Amino acid sequence: MRMNSKWKMLLLISFALSLTLIKHHFRIKKHLQKMNFCWDHEAEEPQLSDWFNPKKRPDVITTTDWLAPVIWEGTYNRQVLEKYYKRLNITVGLAVCATGKFTAQYLEKFIQSANKHFMIGYNVIFYILTDDVARLPRIELGPLRTFKLLAVFKEEWKDFNFIHMKNLYMYVIEHIQHEVDFLFSMTVNHIFKNDFGVETLGTSVAQIHAWWYFKNAHDFPYERRPASAAFIPFGEGDFYYHAAIFGGTPEKILTFIEGYRKGVSDDSKNGLSSIYEHHLNKYFLINKPTKLLSPEYNWDPNFRTPPQIKLVKVAWLQKKI
Repeated sequence: MRMNSKWKMLLLISFALSLTLIKHHFRIKKHLQKMNFCWDHEAEEPQLSDWFNPKKRPDVITTTDWLAPVIWEGTYNRQVLEKYYKRLNITVGLAVCATGKFTAQYLEKFIQSANKHFMIGYNVIFYILTDDVARLPRIELGPLRTFKLLAVFKEEWKDFNFIHMKNLYMYVIEHIQHEVDFLFSMTVNHIFKNDFGVETLGTSVAQIHAWWYFKNAHDFPYERRPASAAFIPFGEGDFYYHAAIFGGTPEKILTFIEGYRKGVSDDSKNGLSSIYEHHLNKYFLINKPTKLLSPEYNWDPNFRTPPQIKLVKVAWLQKKI
């Protein structure tokens, strides 16, 4: 009888402990679910209206016909975007091709200014595509910044842009797509003047050309030969985009380069040759960019600065041949 009483007591204690553990388990599970809900809620990408106010700049085009934002100083709230992107711990890549004499002329100022103004507070990888390591300046970077040297492999094509894009494509496939969340490609003849921040990030980002923004669309220097893969007829076209800067996710960068190389190949078969910028404009006519950068992000300092240009983010220097 005593043994039975002991077993009953032990069973009751075990049962009570089991109930307590089950209760505790569900409390923890509920707490974790609540934490996950809060995390998901906080990490949710802000709506365009949360950070972008086109009414702040009635003097310029701030929204495209396909409802993509055109980023001008005063239209965006960077702090709202910072809260989102900081939680994601993103890495942004900046690819620049520095070959020949342009390395000595421009690369040092490009890197120094980018180190100071490009995506401050975020992980950044500078991808320097070069054909001569001996020409490279000393590179010193701040926290969260690193660089990688990538060899430029040349071939029978003499077009600098084609060589650059072919090499960039190869490196994006090999490793860049696994290292960054967003990637920008820029020519080396740029100097960052003010912060180039997360307001510029997007799936597909195009740069409006400073020379042509204030001109009539009929005068845009598109490829006008119907036989060319880059052909855009009169009456079509949205903006004239500058090939000196474009960006997006690695996937979209690859898609653009594939389209560009196919266009060059098709033109070659037809005995034609159209410039890189023409192909880029044709691509963005068909594949509308999700975000456009105003001329403030690529301003030519040789121009008189009009009142619409409130703050020059990047200065584009014409190359000295």
